[in-house]
Amino acid sequence: MRKALRGLLVLTVLIGTLSTAGTATAVQPEAHGTTGTTGTTGTADDSKDILDRLLAVPGMSLVQEKPYTGYRFFVLNYTQPVDHRHPSKGTFQQRITVLHKDTARPTVFYTGGYNVSTTPSRREPTQIVDGNQVSMEYRYFTPSRPEPADWSKLDIWQAASDQHRIFQALKPIYGQKWISTGGSKGGMTATYYERFYPRDMDGVVAYVAPNDVVNDEDSAYDRFFAQVGTKECRDRLNAVQREALVRREPLEKKYAAYAADNGYTFTTVGSLDKAYEAVVLDYVWGFWQYSLLKDCDTIPADAAHASDDDIWNSVDTISGFSFYTDQGLEPYTPYYYQAGTQLGAPTIHFPSIEKKYVRYGYQSPRTFVPRSIPMKFRPSAMRDVDGWVRRHAHHMLFVYGQNDPWGAERFRLGSGARDSYVFTAPGLNHGANVAGLVADEKALATARILDWAGVAPAAVRANPSVARPLARFDAKLDRRDTERDMTLRP
Repeated sequence: MRKALRGLLVLTVLIGTLSTAGTATAVQPEAHGTTGTTGTTGTADDSKDILDRLLAVPGMSLVQEKPYTGYRFFVLNYTQPVDHRHPSKGTFQQRITVLHKDTARPTVFYTGGYNVSTTPSRREPTQIVDGNQVSMEYRYFTPSRPEPADWSKLDIWQAASDQHRIFQALKPIYGQKWISTGGSKGGMTATYYERFYPRDMDGVVAYVAPNDVVNDEDSAYDRFFAQVGTKECRDRLNAVQREALVRREPLEKKYAAYAADNGYTFTTVGSLDKAYEAVVLDYVWGFWQYSLLKDCDTIPADAAHASDDDIWNSVDTISGFSFYTDQGLEPYTPYYYQAGTQLGAPTIHFPSIEKKYVRYGYQSPRTFVPRSIPMKFRPSAMRDVDGWVRRHAHHMLFVYGQNDPWGAERFRLGSGARDSYVFTAPGLNHGANVAGLVADEKALATARILDWAGVAPAAVRANPSVARPLARFDAKLDRRDTERDMTLRP
């Protein structure tokens, strides 16, 4: 899933933000009422009060308000310490958004693990519980990056502590139950947050969250690619991937012209040749991550006799030749830094391609991060989280897609888990969700989310099979992010 900040504040502001929870508690509660078509709670004056209350939180400032029918939507900046262990050593502005419905409703805390969208949207748990939604931009994704950036402060504990402080700041305003959620790297983030701050959330819904416990042992991915989908589809994909390497010379000439026309450079990855191979080796993974089995019909059926343009276009559509350029990689430097220091990254083999055609193989995250940024891998981080989930998971739901490569290494529950679940959506990819589960698991997952959020109707408590989302589907508000993440980035 490869494709997908502001200056320091003065010390007096920092001192104020570090007492956020206590200060925010003193703010008077807003009147509760029926959410109208303007997104207000009660009267128009009451609706203005929610912004007043948000801005009364020390360190919170308004970037923009974008009303949406039935809600109010705010883009905000929140002052965070660069280092939560030493908060006096500088701050940065972290971008968050608030989709406000009613303070009497539960709140969903969402992060995708990357940049935050500034367009109103509602994640699946938010629709299920008909609640508010707070969304957080992950630290070091611009503009939520300290300047200058001390990359050693980009780790899963610091990011979890960002969420913890946001929760502490907003819980006095949104006083009902909270559910954390996220997809892919966001699902990982929700899990790490629960591991470090298990008393904050009332439930966790983690979608398609990879769990690379032992970074050097990735045979699960090879087994996945040997059996996913159908043999006919696998053969088509493997043939196109192989052919792209066989035709390396003419297609790299096309790549060089493409790069020149668009001003693309290859300093970080090292050469156009390394970038080309990286794109091609992403091809099969990228197809299964974002496509469905029926989409195999779009793959050239006879790669050996396909034109160069057909091979190029198929690889470009799925992998994206722009991604491993300096310009394509730069926004994702924080992800590759984390993959190379804590998260781990997959390595797979290519049995259908002769070794003479593969010069570099899957390249490590170090390849995709500028050499000016030091990196050292810490293998204990994922082992710690995995062990904690197995022993202590409580009110946690993990959802995976059957045909998603990232699910080959997933979170699993142990004997210490309580009221927690791992479900797999048949035939689905990296976009798997509760709605895609088989009927009984879909109903159970929906019922548990409603219960964790404190809004399960009596009928659902008595019979989970009747559980349904409390809010109607909104084709605009509930659509998935339109920007597609590139391959091999969770």
